[in-house]
Amino acid sequence: MNYQQSEEYILSFTDYEKIPGIAYTAANYDLRRMEKLLQPLGNPHLGAKTVHIAGTKGKGSTAAMISQTLTSAGYKTGLFTSPHLHTLRERLRINGNMISENDFAALVTEIEPVVESINKQTDFGELTTFEILTAVVFAYFKRNRVDFQVLEVGLGGRLDATNVVKPDVCIITSLSLDHTEILGNSVAKIAAEKAGIIKPGSIVVSAPQVDEAAQVIRKVCHRQGAILIEAGKDITWRKTSMDLHRQTLTMKSKKGAYDLSIPLLGDYQLENAATALAAIEALVSLGANISSQNISQGFGQVKWPGRLQVLADQPLVVVDGAHNAYSMKKLVGNIKKYFSYRRCFVIFGTSCDKDISGMVRELKRLSSDIVVTSSSHPRAASISSLIETFNKLGIKPVKKDNVAAALSQTLASTKNTDLILITGSLFVVGEAISYFGQKQS
Repeated sequence: MNYQQSEEYILSFTDYEKIPGIAYTAANYDLRRMEKLLQPLGNPHLGAKTVHIAGTKGKGSTAAMISQTLTSAGYKTGLFTSPHLHTLRERLRINGNMISENDFAALVTEIEPVVESINKQTDFGELTTFEILTAVVFAYFKRNRVDFQVLEVGLGGRLDATNVVKPDVCIITSLSLDHTEILGNSVAKIAAEKAGIIKPGSIVVSAPQVDEAAQVIRKVCHRQGAILIEAGKDITWRKTSMDLHRQTLTMKSKKGAYDLSIPLLGDYQLENAATALAAIEALVSLGANISSQNISQGFGQVKWPGRLQVLADQPLVVVDGAHNAYSMKKLVGNIKKYFSYRRCFVIFGTSCDKDISGMVRELKRLSSDIVVTSSSHPRAASISSLIETFNKLGIKPVKKDNVAAALSQTLASTKNTDLILITGSLFVVGEAISYFGQKQS
């Protein structure tokens, strides 16, 4: 197979990322399928030291900080995240470099006979797109002999395809209501699913959580005999400065103090940084050779696009992949706190399985100048449904069929002192980033 054929092959299977509301049951997400797939490949998931990350918000940013720090310390580090902004290959990186088209195609070609053989047996159902991609990731990391693999959970935790690993450190980032039709309609139920990645005797790092989530995580750690480190309690932080592209902070733990700079905006990134630092200290306690200088360099060089990212000036154009009510509330607060502007225009599109009403209520506090649009993703919410939701809250949005048209129209009608925010979905954000990349090329 060439790259296009290999990508088409993987995407030809059941893809739960494109199908809203699939029941989160062991029948649909059966980890025995992953075990059967990985065994003839030599169990590549067990080949490296592992950091496993679940949560509602902040998984990717936290993973990127840890990965970049390990790379700065001289370790060959694999990073697996989802979703992607532009290409599937973004999800598989070693030392910050995404997998080449040739390597991706070669691995899929090798794995194809195993996939076909397992799917003929149907004991535990057919393999899915994400499961096959996860196997490619593990095989790629093993082939390149990575020292560490930093893995972001795809969905939930307990039944996620990545949950076949034996992690050295488990991380639970900030939890809030998301995928409620799949994971449960309370934070406690969602916490129970996410805490399913916690293994006996492991070290667990938790971001600051609401009480009901924190209680679940503490109970699971106690039951599993796991050591729990809580950001906000065992490690604290204070922001010291900021501008439109970077913020600095001081962090203190039982093991030391750090003055760090991160090229990521938003108060929640300080929380993610503390969570990442706690995980790095845990790795050091397990024997990793990571200095304070490595940490400073890693955090200072981290890249994680699409999260409170400034794409243009005059007018300011900001993108953020907030896709639930909690993250939208945080985003609205950060827009008001970080930026000065005469008038704010919002370009909004999201997926059909999200809490659209909750997000719209938060956006109403920011602006009534709304443009609704849709990404090209199969799970994108219809523009008519978005308009209906805004209308119910007394806002009459402008309709544009796609992100490029929405941006073109909005840019033409704004002044240099205005701010344009594109949000609601990482898929919408990815198309906005592509729009500006094409304009500049």
